[in-house]
Amino acid sequence: MEALKTVNEPIQYIVIKLGDEQYGIDIRYIENIVRMQRITRVPKMPEYIKGVINLRGEVVPVMSLRLKMYLPEDELTKNSRIIILKLEQGAIGVLVDEVREVVTLGEEQIEKVSYSAYEENFISGVGKVGEELISLLDLNAVVGTTTQAERKDISNTRNVITVITHRSAQKMKGTERYYG
Repeated sequence: MEALKTVNEPIQYIVIKLGDEQYGIDIRYIENIVRMQRITRVPKMPEYIKGVINLRGEVVPVMSLRLKMYLPEDELTKNSRIIILKLEQGAIGVLVDEVREVVTLGEEQIEKVSYSAYEENFISGVGKVGEELISLLDLNAVVGTTTQAERKDISNTRNVITVITHRSAQKMKGTERYYG
């Protein structure tokens, strides 16, 4: 009997831009890509947490990838987008300068990055597409490097905003007869 061969399937990545650099996000973690919208600032959050948005009734925290990766402040343009990621700890939005394209990379097109365990590294590898290089983001490192206190603050922020949003909606229902 012939032994089963393990074949690594190619992976699709959304290519984004932060400044002049291109990064890839594994498409399996992406729930949605939305245009820039009003972000409600939440006090006492880390600087890279820009605030929260209401996405179809769900309160989603939004993180600046630029600030999280120690890059210059976000420059919002008509191309800026919020990518909603679905992770174990819940949905989180990441602010990017631009969404470029979807690329499919096989194992032979990806070179793993080696680094010291003491360094904070957000890149899991580098993808090669033609002559271009795309830094592939390690989402666990990007989103998971928050401290436990920061994660608790983000979770509490979701709960507080959800209660406020629910109460506001209830108050609006009561005023429909006067204004509607």
